[in-house]
Amino acid sequence: MNRVFVAALLCVFLNACGERASPELVADYVFTNARVYTVDEAMPWAEAVAIKGNEMVYVGDAAGAKPLIGETTSVHDVGGQLLLPGFIDSHVHPIAGGAYAKALSLDTYGSVDDWVRAIADYAAENTDMPVLFGYGFLATTFGPVGPTRQLIDEVVPDRPVLIMDEGFHAAWANTATLEALNITQDTPDPVPGFSYYKRDANGDATGYLLEGTAGMAMDALDVITEDVVSEGFGMVLDTLNAYGVTAAFDAGVIGYEEIAASVLQRTEERGDMTVRLIGSYRPRGPEDADVAVDRALEWGRTIKGERYHYNVLKIMDDGTVEGRTAAMFEDYQGEPGNSGETVFTEAEMTSMVTGAARNNIDVHIHALGERAIHESLNAIEAARNAAPDSTTRYAICHVQVITDQDLPRFAELDVIAQSTPLWASYDTYGEQFVSEDQFSRFWRYNSLKDLGVRLSFGSDFPASGAGMLGMSPVVQIEIGHTRQNPGEPEAPVQPRKSERLDVESLVRGFTIDAAYQMHMDDEIGSIEVGKKADLVVLNQDIFDVDAYDIHKTEVVLTMMDGDIVYRSATE
Repeated sequence: MNRVFVAALLCVFLNACGERASPELVADYVFTNARVYTVDEAMPWAEAVAIKGNEMVYVGDAAGAKPLIGETTSVHDVGGQLLLPGFIDSHVHPIAGGAYAKALSLDTYGSVDDWVRAIADYAAENTDMPVLFGYGFLATTFGPVGPTRQLIDEVVPDRPVLIMDEGFHAAWANTATLEALNITQDTPDPVPGFSYYKRDANGDATGYLLEGTAGMAMDALDVITEDVVSEGFGMVLDTLNAYGVTAAFDAGVIGYEEIAASVLQRTEERGDMTVRLIGSYRPRGPEDADVAVDRALEWGRTIKGERYHYNVLKIMDDGTVEGRTAAMFEDYQGEPGNSGETVFTEAEMTSMVTGAARNNIDVHIHALGERAIHESLNAIEAARNAAPDSTTRYAICHVQVITDQDLPRFAELDVIAQSTPLWASYDTYGEQFVSEDQFSRFWRYNSLKDLGVRLSFGSDFPASGAGMLGMSPVVQIEIGHTRQNPGEPEAPVQPRKSERLDVESLVRGFTIDAAYQMHMDDEIGSIEVGKKADLVVLNQDIFDVDAYDIHKTEVVLTMMDGDIVYRSATE
């Protein structure tokens, strides 16, 4: 329905001497007595919202909503609670994450002893599982050597165990896993220095598998089936709804390409597609660079439904700081000669990004290290010059370490900076592996904002390191605002304090700016007449509570496309 037409129609009606609404104008839902933060610069705050079908037909004061209430209208007196646009997760892996919904989830901030104990308990509880599978460890906790097979062997010597790390860039395996996969001294590393098997002084694999070798191990052990993924995907959607999320960008289904379309179709046919999804095709490596754009176009033609469309090119160009695989300009501390590697050459990157631009395909680039970010910006600059009229929107995701020289280029090239605020609490382990200067340039959110850069935020579940809690935008907002652990005002502050971001910008990053990244800002992301009826009600005003209490905020109700998809027990 045209927004201008709706607004004009309502104006005529609302001036009609207080008459009751005709049936065609009666709202299905009216939310009133609310603090409505619209994220609409023309009218930032309101008191009431009216919904008809799947669209918002009125936003304004409570008095103006009353004539829209008929016998069939469901009226929600919000009691002064905060009402926001539905949150948008601008970087998550809901299908891939579905594979891990029932797996062993380790506490990222636990100790090595905690993790070994959890593996032992999981093995005892699941004696019928031929392979034990989990995720969540932080590799830097083990020190420079990394995790070793012997630690798991002590508690599970007789079955393969494979545990993915918190960022899903590495894995921890026991001896039984290495034997099952026939990994020996003679097994070649797929990409030396990036995708490889860490080895001891004798050349034997330690049980620490980096990057592609981790995914290869998971595939070879066949721990994931379509039914497992489909069931887990449903659990992920339910959790997102419970956290107020109504739309998301799927940043990659690598490893599940064969079943992704089927899982999505099955979910939609069941009527369980309660989150809007924009998804992406991700080339596996340099061998796919020449066909990446064509495959992204093919996915755009074939993987789409009423509430999902996979039409973005996702390029993963480096690893992680904690794995010492993020591409930097200087060597990692204690590892001379290792500054990380990019997955693609700058020429390959430029070719893919330019090809996407010429076909008006949005681009999403994984780059954490300063060198990977620099080369990604170079590729985007080349693409803008080659296809100046393209409608392509560019995002660089994670953006952990940015140089002073590259910081303003995000604004100059109109590049979205996408990240996960959860990671902006003090990084005790990351500090050990980078220089003091690099550490001071972690997560430069406020600097980017001050330069006019559009910021979008997401959970990166299941690679966030916080399990399903990492999908909570309110937890993310608090950490982005304080740069400390949630609820801990005495905790160390991630340098620099000046990079603390205001709550309003964080909310925008989970709403309208995330919608912009997804090329859906004309449909969702703000509370405006004519936009889709996606909204969330929170039990406290996150703009007004103590900063260290933001994470305690509970979702009261979530509406997506005009349907209530989550209610709290107290609603």
